[in-house]
Amino acid sequence: MKIELLPILVGGFGLLIALAIFALVSKMPAGSGKVKEIAAQIHDGAMVFMKREYILLFSFVAVLAIALYLGFQSWHTPFAFTLGALCSGIAGYFGMFSATKANVRTTVAANEQGAAQALSVAFYGGSIMGLTVAAMGLLGLGTLYLMFGGDPHTVESIHGFGMGASVVALFSRVGGGIFTKSADVGADLVGKVEAGIPEDDPRNPGVIADNVGDNVGDVAGMGSDIFESYCGSMIACIAIASTMSTTLFTQLADNRASLMFIPLALASSGLLCSVLGILFVKMFSSRKPDVALRFGTIGATLIFIVAAYGVTQFLGVDVDVWVCVLLGAVGGVLIGLVTEYYTGGKPVRDIAQGGETGPATVMIAGLAVGMESVVIPVITLASIIFGTSLILPEGAGVYGVGIAAVGMLATVGITMAIDAYGPIADNAGGIAEMAELGAETRAITDGLDEVGNTTAAIGKGFAIGAAGLAALAIIAAFIEVVSSEVPGFVLDIGDPKVLMGMFLGGIFPFIVSAMTMRAVGDAAFDMIKEIRRQFREIPGLMEGNAQPDSKKCIDISTKAALRRMVGPGALAVLAPVVVGFGLGAAPLGGMLGGALISCVLLALTMANAGGAWDNAKKYVEKGNFGGKGSDVHKAAVVGDTVGDPFKDTSGPAMNILINVMAIVSLVIAPLLAANPNGWFG
Repeated sequence: MKIELLPILVGGFGLLIALAIFALVSKMPAGSGKVKEIAAQIHDGAMVFMKREYILLFSFVAVLAIALYLGFQSWHTPFAFTLGALCSGIAGYFGMFSATKANVRTTVAANEQGAAQALSVAFYGGSIMGLTVAAMGLLGLGTLYLMFGGDPHTVESIHGFGMGASVVALFSRVGGGIFTKSADVGADLVGKVEAGIPEDDPRNPGVIADNVGDNVGDVAGMGSDIFESYCGSMIACIAIASTMSTTLFTQLADNRASLMFIPLALASSGLLCSVLGILFVKMFSSRKPDVALRFGTIGATLIFIVAAYGVTQFLGVDVDVWVCVLLGAVGGVLIGLVTEYYTGGKPVRDIAQGGETGPATVMIAGLAVGMESVVIPVITLASIIFGTSLILPEGAGVYGVGIAAVGMLATVGITMAIDAYGPIADNAGGIAEMAELGAETRAITDGLDEVGNTTAAIGKGFAIGAAGLAALAIIAAFIEVVSSEVPGFVLDIGDPKVLMGMFLGGIFPFIVSAMTMRAVGDAAFDMIKEIRRQFREIPGLMEGNAQPDSKKCIDISTKAALRRMVGPGALAVLAPVVVGFGLGAAPLGGMLGGALISCVLLALTMANAGGAWDNAKKYVEKGNFGGKGSDVHKAAVVGDTVGDPFKDTSGPAMNILINVMAIVSLVIAPLLAANPNGWFG
């Protein structure tokens, strides 16, 4: 068997496992009566949004594919681009479809079989998403590597796959984030603060839209987000290895092909380790949910580290490359643990206590936590970069950064499974509340949801760290591709053009954050007016004697998301093209560097501040500092309302933004080499 077939075979195996788990989940009891009716509303709402989003998205993809064909005068890059978009879209759609089937079955399991079975069902639902992301990435990239990887003249076509994945990720994450947070903010402010009714109360017209948003934003959006970093890290390693000098690559491997293929081999072993991690969670499901999930994550990572050593030895790659894998894997765990502390530890209790003096102190404490939480993850990333530069020969450090990113993302199957588990558990709790299944069932789903909030926060921190490393590797690949065509090309920080580009790059994260925050605010404004109108005009709604018009709320969020997601997407794709062809390759490289630093810092601040505000509200709702309905609770709800678009819309958009800009730059790098100084140069 040709070893190049390995990623395709392992990807196919992973997809079969995902389908088998989906069949298992589908056979589980889905409830009846009100439970079934509520679940159908959530599922149908999510499907309607995804259909409308994908129609718009793939129209944009078709335009870009045509532009790539005209630019390269070849079918290779546009084919890879389209394949990347399709693989990302399929992963997101199937994962979200599965999540909307698993949520109600988790509720029923909690009601009829207890906490252990409910955990298993929710985690199985998340596992489908995780395995599909990893499998589609390996199938797509493995196919392209088999087609183009052996020829140095066509290997650059593979870069198009990453661009397709990144474009879908940006639209899915931004669109889903706007949808979910406009619904969440509207439902919380009118329901909890104004009407004084509980979260997920069936009388609230925005509750169904909020539950739909959990799926389209935190499952489909997050899946596409991780998918593009996962594929981007592998593509960067292939690109760097393909342009590396002969004297350099011979110090790392027996041949260039091994150096190019090893990221795919590592990802293949990572998927198999993820399957073992999923089995570990099932084995320990009778324990506390956080213990079971941690066993799965850490167990899969430890097995992968051992497997990665065997992969490097089998391919004849230097052991120092394995050390880079080790650095990435350990760094990912460390970033996750730091995120867990800031979004679930003492800082959360401090924020909740700040509510005793009103919303202002809650806001101040949350922002301080978000800013402080940046320090250790960034030091971790810097240590990984420094470590790879020490371990590998001079000039090969950037390849080591790419391999470290692969090491961090190789077990994405289990990482994404645990992240997607969160919104499924959240939906299960919402269904239990709306169907009035009782305090015992809600206690089980609340326990699962509490752990899910932390795993979701950890997932966001992990995604940001991984995206930062992947983007750095892609930027390094961009420099290598240009310098291979333009002798002497470097990014010199003393060059005014590079400095100009760095300042330009620093602007983009703030522009996109402003666009997405404003989109959530405007959509939430419309949502709040609609919920108020229904409470005012529908007789008997507050008394529970009438049904709210949930479809109207879903329609408001859908229209806002589809209308407002185009701007950030177009900006991310067009900015590298305009700067690269207009000002030249050096200013574009500087722009990527400036955007990378700003994106990582802003993303970590937003994600962790938002997660801390969210859990501070939940800490108060447990009965601390006066509990639900108290002044402290109202102050905490205000903090959570601001934190929602921070952690679920603008923050996640940052890591995708830099990856989109970097991969677009890598794709157009061969074209820039023909005129490195740009039109205005």
